[in-house]
Amino acid sequence: MRKRQTSRELRLGPLSTHELSARRADVRRRRRTRRRALLGFVVLLAAAGASVLAFMPGGAARRPPLTHAGVGPPRFVAPRTTRSGARPAGGLYRSVDHVLGYTPYVRLGGSRRREVALTFDDGPGPWTSSIIRVLRRTHTPATFFVIGRQVPEYRQVVATEARDGFDIGDHTEIHPFMSALSASVQQTQIAEAANAIQAAGAPYPRLFRPPYGSFDAATLAVLHAARMLMVLWTVDTSDYARPGVARIVYVALSGLRSGAIILMHDGGGDRSETVQALGRIIRGIRRRGYRPVTMAQLLADDPPPHGQPPPHPLSGTG
Repeated sequence: MRKRQTSRELRLGPLSTHELSARRADVRRRRRTRRRALLGFVVLLAAAGASVLAFMPGGAARRPPLTHAGVGPPRFVAPRTTRSGARPAGGLYRSVDHVLGYTPYVRLGGSRRREVALTFDDGPGPWTSSIIRVLRRTHTPATFFVIGRQVPEYRQVVATEARDGFDIGDHTEIHPFMSALSASVQQTQIAEAANAIQAAGAPYPRLFRPPYGSFDAATLAVLHAARMLMVLWTVDTSDYARPGVARIVYVALSGLRSGAIILMHDGGGDRSETVQALGRIIRGIRRRGYRPVTMAQLLADDPPPHGQPPPHPLSGTG
């Protein structure tokens, strides 16, 4: 049986060997192109299906169960080395759990090690980065107690504090007198600040400092439920009042003792005097044979003794 002639063959005659080879190669190219397009579509469809499944109830990628105040478990993994000279935070928060096992607060560490904790309240703010630069330059660990409502404007600063290995604690959402608030409002103040800190990329805070040193039984109950340790202070430099650089340095160094917790501020106003005093304070601490550490490190190395009396609110501004 004769093969039916194509329209070209009827017009121009049969294909040459070269033309026939070229046509067959073109057919093969078109087939490969269609196969690739089909394979890409199948892969895209599979990926889309997996994404939908992941976010369905019971899906493989379900979010972790919610805990206190609607926040998941801490997800931050501290770096192995830090620019501040602090040890990574990771396992050191076990020290917080240990201390919480016998006391709800700390005002002074133990007396076995010549270690002190530098702490800064009321940030983050315009002066926080300057304070971080001094701490980095001198390889000095420290602890920052953060106000939640200020975190959105300074998210990168909080992320930097966490990345550099500084401890970050909760200092409430708007810095109120806690003892003047109901238990539910206190819980909201603490939880909202904690949420903001974690959203900025830092660990969910396990340390809390009450503004103005003001707290009551409701505060302690809220902290117990949140597994937070209340951190008061041993030395108040009163730098918030801007008494002069020399005075800030003198007060900080005159109160040195093993386990001391020194209160300063990186927010809440002009902190230029604090920035200028900080380097002198750090040098004075080391010349007197003490070592600056974070709060978590202080609790791990030399925790407060058992049998402390019940905590009492502190006067002054915190």
